[in-house]
Parts: sequence; C-alpha cells; structure tokens
Amino acid sequence: MKLMLKKFIQILSPAQLIALYYFLAVTVAVILLSLPAAHKQGASWSFIDALFTAVSSVSVTGLTVVNTADTFSTTGIVILAFVLQFGGIGIMTLGTFVWLIMRKRIGLRERKLIMVDQNQSQFSGIVNLMKQVLFLILLIEFLGGIILGTYFLTYYHSFEQAYLHGFFASVSATTNGGFDITGNSLVPFRHDYFVQFITMLLIIFGAIGFPVLVEVKDFLFSKQRRYSFTLFTKITTVTFGMLVLFGAVGIYALEASHAMKGKSWHDVLFLCLFQSTATRSGGLATIDISQLSAPTLFFMCALMFIGASPSSVGGGIRTTTFALNLLALFHFARGNKAVKVFKRELHQADVMKSLVVTMMAILLVFGSTLILAVTEKNQTLLGLLFEVCSAFGTTGLSLGITPHLSDIGKCVIMIVMFIGRIGILTFLYLIGRKEIEANYHYPKERIIIG
Repeated sequence: MKLMLKKFIQILSPAQLIALYYFLAVTVAVILLSLPAAHKQGASWSFIDALFTAVSSVSVTGLTVVNTADTFSTTGIVILAFVLQFGGIGIMTLGTFVWLIMRKRIGLRERKLIMVDQNQSQFSGIVNLMKQVLFLILLIEFLGGIILGTYFLTYYHSFEQAYLHGFFASVSATTNGGFDITGNSLVPFRHDYFVQFITMLLIIFGAIGFPVLVEVKDFLFSKQRRYSFTLFTKITTVTFGMLVLFGAVGIYALEASHAMKGKSWHDVLFLCLFQSTATRSGGLATIDISQLSAPTLFFMCALMFIGASPSSVGGGIRTTTFALNLLALFHFARGNKAVKVFKRELHQADVMKSLVVTMMAILLVFGSTLILAVTEKNQTLLGLLFEVCSAFGTTGLSLGITPHLSDIGKCVIMIVMFIGRIGILTFLYLIGRKEIEANYHYPKERIIIG
C-alpha cells in the first residue's frame, strides 16, 4: 500500500501534487471544523457549510455562509485561526518547517514543489527563503496579536477575550483571511484609527509578497552602504503602493456625494485607505459594503481582480502581472519590441505569461459570473460579479449574497476561491499537458489583428 502510494505521488506533476495537498488540507479542515466542540450550542451547521468554510479558510478568502461569531465556540475560533495560518503561509512553507524539524533532506522534487506553491522562479536559496518567511510571518502575527490584544483590554472585560480577539484579528489580517469574530467585520472600529492602522499594516505585510519582506529585512540589517533591491521587489512595491493610493482616491471620488457625505475628513481618509488596502486581499471592512454605490462596487471588483503580489497570502492575477500588462501596452504603443523598466529588459516569456494569466482570469471570472446569473436569478449581476471577484482575489469582501446562494452557486464560488489560492499558472499546469517538442517547424504566416 505504501509502495503504491509512493508510485502514485511520483507520477503526479508538481502542480497536481500541490492541488492534492490543498485538497487534503480542505478535508482535514472540514473534519476539524465539524467537531461538536467547535460550535456554540444550537448553532446551525451543515456539510455544505463545513465544506465552504474549510475552502474559504484554506484559501484565506473570508467569504462565509454562516456568521463566524454566532457559530463557532472558542475552540472553533482557535481551529479556524490554525487553518488560516496553514492556508496563508502556504502548505509547502509549513512542509519545509516540518522537514527541517525531522532533519529530513529536502531534495530537488521537494524544492520544485516549494517553487510551484510559492511561485518562485529558481531553486537557489529557496529553503533559506522559506525559513525566513516563516520566522517573519510568525513574528509579525505575534507582535500584532500582543499590540491588538493589549489595546482590546479597553473594549473587552476579560483578559482572555481581549487577547483571543487580538490574536485572531492579527492572524486573520496578516494571512489576509478576512474572517472576523466581532460579527460585523471592523465596522465597530470605524472610528478607531489605531485598530485600522495596525490592521492595514498587517494586511500589507501579508499581501506585498514574502520575498519583499525578506529583502526589506536584509536592507534594514545590512552592513553594506548600498543595498540593491531585486527587480521583483521594485515592481511589486511601486505597483502595490500605487494601487492602494489610486484605489483610495477612486473610492473617495465615487463616494464623495454618497457614503462619504457628512463624515469628518479623518473618517473619510481612513475609510478610503482601509477599503483600498482591503481590496488587495484583506477582506475586512469598516463600512457596510452594500451601502456603497454601483460605480464604487464595480471599481472595487477591478481592484480585487488584480489582487495581491505573487508569493504572498493573496490571490488575483497579482500586482506584477498587472504591471507587466501596463508596461507591455506602453512599450507596444511606442513601437518598442522590448519591455523595459528600472534599467532592465524583461523576458518576452514573462510578458507572454502575464497576458495568458490575465486572459485566463477574465474567462474564469466571466464564466463563473455567467453560471451564477443562471442559477441565482434573484440576485443582481453586479452583486454576483462582486462575489466572484472577491473569491478569485481571495479577498472576502461581500455584499451579503454568499449565504443565500444555491448549493450550485456555493460550489462555483468554492472552485473560484480554490483557483484563486493556488494561482492561475498552477491551475493551467494542473489541467494542461506538457507538449512534446517537435523537431520541425511549420511555415510562419501573418494574420490581420485589430
């Protein structure tokens, strides 16, 4: 039996194996979240609820079909936090930690799995990177939990409740999980700028990309006078920052005479910045999303579609994909064959990859929304598009539609969340078959385009 299992694993591609591991993680999460001790007495709970919550937590999305605060006991909240941790850091990052603890050799196949799971492009230094990532993320979550837990002593009467809420909020924000145990996201803290600021920082730390965190750490502790950041970090940081600022300005412009009307300037500033940051993949909200206007919701769909950075806790097409698409458009319009940025020329294969990812993502979102439009006739098209984009970006922002979807609709959202977590490229490698290179070429011929 053991030999058969080993042979079965060996014939699977890295992408197929990663998908299998995440499927097993969902199965374990369903079992743990279905334990009687995980629920409050009298809470309504079904298999589809368990499966949806498990997929949402493993994919660190945050879309729910039940109210987390009303459904889960303290034990259930702790289990949910561990599942979020597992899904956020990544299955192969934790696998690396286990291999190191057991003093097992990490071979080429294991390194290949880590590369696929974390969307890395080279073997060199991958294990050391994962060790640093695990340390940094756990440190950030611990510090966030201590800060928020201590601050929450002013909100909650007991020490246990304050730190339970503090550490869960820290884990949920850092992993961009989008789950909350207040029952109303961060709306109760809409005037508390300290909680919003700390939460935004934690969301950014999780969504900006693990390699960026490691490079920033190396920069801060480097003894060299001049530290050179990689092209990935430069593109990711600039794109991420511009999206947050552009998103905040866009939300304000669209809501100035609507949801923002009558609010103080500091309320407006934090509301716009927080919701723009949350669309990267955070999923938390300081305002009832359903109160926002249709143009704002459509704008947020675009922001969630882009999502977080590669090799992070978030989903979407990723910030670098969006940046490469814009750069390719800019250089093509100027008649340049090469795509250049920061005094570097990008590989054509990477530019093509970004276009393929974007096209496949558009087809996925469009197709999923179309299916939901057929199965959920009592919902608006914009509302369904918003839920799909939230699922694909593993964001977790919702108009409250998800609990009212049919079982088919919930299955569609679960599939989109799963693809959003593993990434479009891994999904394509999963369903595709490697083409055998032919030793001949067909004649080339031009066609009319545009």
